[in-house]
Amino acid sequence: MSQPFWVYILRCADGSYYTGHTDNLDLRVAKHQSGEIETYTRNRRPLKLVFAQECASRLAALTAERQIKGWSRKKKEAMIRGDWNEVGRLARGKDVRSA
Repeated sequence: MSQPFWVYILRCADGSYYTGHTDNLDLRVAKHQSGEIETYTRNRRPLKLVFAQECASRLAALTAERQIKGWSRKKKEAMIRGDWNEVGRLARGKDVRSA
């Protein structure tokens, strides 16, 4: 059985979000939290894991990471809340008005 891959979002101490992917979620989050990983998160600790989704392959996780990184903050927060209707509404564009 192959090891799962993950796409994840961390909320940083400054309120910003970091999106990444990994094949070992617990270890990766721990490394971010310790500052061991020299990325965007290093000077924005403490961090909180706010979203994680298992993916079928590294390519699927990387693809999801890149897609999410292109999203607006509102769309990311809707996904974090599990509000898929809002994610869909936001995906249709800025001209869509709420009913």
